[in-house]
Amino acid sequence: MTDVRYSSARPISAGWSSLKLPGSAAREADTAASLRRRTMLPRLGFSLMAMSVDFCLIVAAMLTAEFGYNVLVHRWSEICAANVQLGLFAAVVFVVSNVARHGYSVSDYLDLSGHAERTFSQWNLAFLAAATFGFLARVIEESSRGTFIVFYVVGLCALYAGRAGLVRFVKHHSGDGGILAARIFVIGYKADIDTFIRQSQPARQGLNVVAAPVLTQGGAIEAELAQATEAARLLMPDDIFIVVPWQKAEVLDKCITAFMRVPAALHLYVYPNSALTRFAGAPVGSNGAISSFRLNGYAMGSIGALMKRTCDIVLSLAALIVLAPLFAAVALAIKLESRGPVLFCQTRSGFNKMPFRIVKFRSMTAVEDGASVRQVTANDARITRVGRFLRRFNIDELPQLINVLKGDMSLVGPRPHALVHDKEFETGIALYARRHNVKPGITGWAQVNGFRGETNTPDKITQRVQYDLYYIDNWSFVFDIWILFLTLFSRRAYLNAA
Repeated sequence: MTDVRYSSARPISAGWSSLKLPGSAAREADTAASLRRRTMLPRLGFSLMAMSVDFCLIVAAMLTAEFGYNVLVHRWSEICAANVQLGLFAAVVFVVSNVARHGYSVSDYLDLSGHAERTFSQWNLAFLAAATFGFLARVIEESSRGTFIVFYVVGLCALYAGRAGLVRFVKHHSGDGGILAARIFVIGYKADIDTFIRQSQPARQGLNVVAAPVLTQGGAIEAELAQATEAARLLMPDDIFIVVPWQKAEVLDKCITAFMRVPAALHLYVYPNSALTRFAGAPVGSNGAISSFRLNGYAMGSIGALMKRTCDIVLSLAALIVLAPLFAAVALAIKLESRGPVLFCQTRSGFNKMPFRIVKFRSMTAVEDGASVRQVTANDARITRVGRFLRRFNIDELPQLINVLKGDMSLVGPRPHALVHDKEFETGIALYARRHNVKPGITGWAQVNGFRGETNTPDKITQRVQYDLYYIDNWSFVFDIWILFLTLFSRRAYLNAA
């Protein structure tokens, strides 16, 4: 076996050389422990910094809301002690809840994706906890409701901005070794380690490869693993990655058995071209004595489905009542501009591909259905002037609240396509039909990320489907609320309207 070592200051190269740890075993262990302490301290320091940033931003948001609201509305600038107490309570709850879910590790700040949803969820929890505390302690009686509402909005924006700043900070410093997410130890065959280093690029993700012992084909595997595990004990890595191909079951099993004895997190590397890459994060499940990776399933479950349906009924009914005057005004505008019906109905595929009639405000001169549907394009001559305004602000979709109330659709889900387009996309896009595993929605995760309107290129429809499948696999009630929030207030939700 070629025993390959990397220092934290030297970049990983494609060349492989035999480097031995200097000095006695005791000195080697002391050196490794010292290196680990030197890398753990910055990580601990970053976690404390991230906690402090969140806490200070929440307190600052309360003070800003308190001072700004009082100056603008009441023309005085006194600070209410009750509001400050509620702000401090919300800050403590937010920070503690994130600590409980290990949300302040460096690895959580390597990418901004997912932070918006997590921040929204945790902030709602902290805000509601502060409101409940204020009610039970009778502190809220002295508090201004206007200040508290402003505090919610300012706090949410400040927290997300703070997370974005920290992610940028980590990205800037992780590449040069300034911040390390983890010290990792890699074991496998030379070609596989080469592939791992080239494709994963651990240095760019704040991961420092402290050693990469190479197994030799046909060698004495037990002796090689004994030497590798001893090196791992001396180097004390945070994580060990086994990059042995999964078809080499016997070698893989021996590697797992050997490194289970080392006090470090053990990982089996999933190759990027492997079928399992599509199911990153798939949990291990069991049915009796049968163990397996659960690759997909019905994410919401029976209780989740009940909560979603209840929310759909309550919100759609309330929206139909509140928006009745708008519906009347839109109907009048459509009738005055062009001849034809106010509402446009078209057959779409719903849950489990069951057909239903979708309802929209008519925004075009054409009323197509069946196999003759032509997609709407930018500057389409068939769109009326009123229709262009309705489509720009998603008003034409509002009658689908009737579909939601009937149970054909949900407020949130993959947008339904015309039947002819469903057939076309199913033949060209893998897993497209999985979109029918949930009810279609008025809005969805793809739409709030800018994937609306025309799908005139394979890339556009593929990206839309990827977002829809992410929603299906990661559904939660809070995720639905976050999408509804973005639908109303995010600029990206109004992009690419045809």
